[in-house]
Amino acid sequence: MFNLDPRFPTLRASGMARRPNLLIIMADQLAPQVLPAYGHPRARTPHLDRLAEEGVVFENAYCNFPLCAPARFSLLSGRLPSRIDTFDNAAEFSASVPTFHHYLRLTGYRTCLAGKMHFIGPDQLHGYEERITTDVYPANFIWSPDWRLDGESWLEWYHSMRAVLDSGVQRRSVNVAYDDEVEFEAVRWLHEHADGGDGRPFALTVSFISPHDPYLAPPRWWERYHDVEIDAPRVPDIPLEERDPHGRRHWFLTGRHRDAVGNSDVLRMRRAYYALTSYVDAKVGNLLDTLDDIGAADDTLIVFTSDHGDSLGERGLFFKMSFYEWSVRVPLVLHAPFAFGPRRVRANVAHLDLFPTLLEVAGDGVLPDLAAPIDGRSLVPLASGGAADWPDLVCSEYTAEGVSTPLLMVRKGSYKLILNPEDPPLLFDLDADPDEIENLAGTPASSGVQAELEAVAARTWDVSALDRAVRESQAARRLVSGALGTGARTSWDFQPGRDASKAYFRESGDIQKSYSGFLR
Repeated sequence: MFNLDPRFPTLRASGMARRPNLLIIMADQLAPQVLPAYGHPRARTPHLDRLAEEGVVFENAYCNFPLCAPARFSLLSGRLPSRIDTFDNAAEFSASVPTFHHYLRLTGYRTCLAGKMHFIGPDQLHGYEERITTDVYPANFIWSPDWRLDGESWLEWYHSMRAVLDSGVQRRSVNVAYDDEVEFEAVRWLHEHADGGDGRPFALTVSFISPHDPYLAPPRWWERYHDVEIDAPRVPDIPLEERDPHGRRHWFLTGRHRDAVGNSDVLRMRRAYYALTSYVDAKVGNLLDTLDDIGAADDTLIVFTSDHGDSLGERGLFFKMSFYEWSVRVPLVLHAPFAFGPRRVRANVAHLDLFPTLLEVAGDGVLPDLAAPIDGRSLVPLASGGAADWPDLVCSEYTAEGVSTPLLMVRKGSYKLILNPEDPPLLFDLDADPDEIENLAGTPASSGVQAELEAVAARTWDVSALDRAVRESQAARRLVSGALGTGARTSWDFQPGRDASKAYFRESGDIQKSYSGFLR
């Protein structure tokens, strides 16, 4: 657990009359490497470009688990996923784990979620006072991995190369339908908060599933790239026999043994991905316009991030579930001109650092007493241009499908170490080798830094205990899932509710009231 650093100019000193609103915007499976804000020349994202130009861009931000649900639970709790037993996409997020939304509610914020958060278990709120859409994935244990399987197994619910082979233009998809609903409900909620709120600042999370596969782009956004030369992966496909051990497992995990994928398939997939990124960018623009419309643009802290990246064919890898940069790095932008000037931060940071950051900003520089320890450290000093004592250290983990023992990552400074009890270690110097080609592990020149990062891993994880905990959790969930699927079933999936009797004119029946303002 890191000590929190409360040093930064207070928001009151910046002239704000009250605590800021918080708007957290999440994409799903969006790699920062495709964004102009991170140096990509092809993707067209004018609204994200604006946020980056006016805000703080963290150039080396990481998720703490390169898979949807555990990454999100880590972000919300400020803990490494293994500390809260969220080992995979079907591990329950316990209702007793405090999220930063619990603290925000206690300090007077109105908290709301629109969109995906992939909560597993009966608690589908986790500190959110309101939730205005359903989720997009199952809330039960049906996607529980099984570490008893060998490294060449493939299950029906795993990713498959069909997502790449079928990618392209499509009028409508499940993901697009979902994101359109999320955008609509979030905009409506912002207006209703402005029209009839109770005076509390808001903390709204808007979480889209795009550009997550399937890579099916609506025609409008697909055509936006008709004149763009789509770039091939920087690192070409690596044959199965030449891959590192996890790369070999990843081949089977993503169905490479079932369907062959060619260069044209990868380029088509990447075009659709860029198109879907522009589609998400337009939704960000609509949210920014809505803040302007309701008069909240000048007192709202905006966070933009993604739960993890997407390998997009780099080195023949697809989707996420690895610790190569395209999978584990995330975009992270803080936009709060009332508190932080525009800057770019090269230090290594992680999702779990958002927990203390948001509480510090919401508390005007004062952090609440924490009921449970956290692993994150406030980004406020870095965003303010300081933090010379920043540890420059990120730890991430993977305990889901595609491995049979914990896969671990430590990055400190420019070096990244990837460890697994069954695999030879991988060590990369990302400054000298950003494409992670040369494995430095075991070389005399890198022995010192390798030993240092291995010591960090040993302090962070008890690998044997973690291995046992994962296997016990999987076994228990397999049993419970089988039992709950037998006989009458009770769903944990969230069902949003809306009281139509209080909408529009119905509550009072007095149409004249609508002439003087919106009638809730």
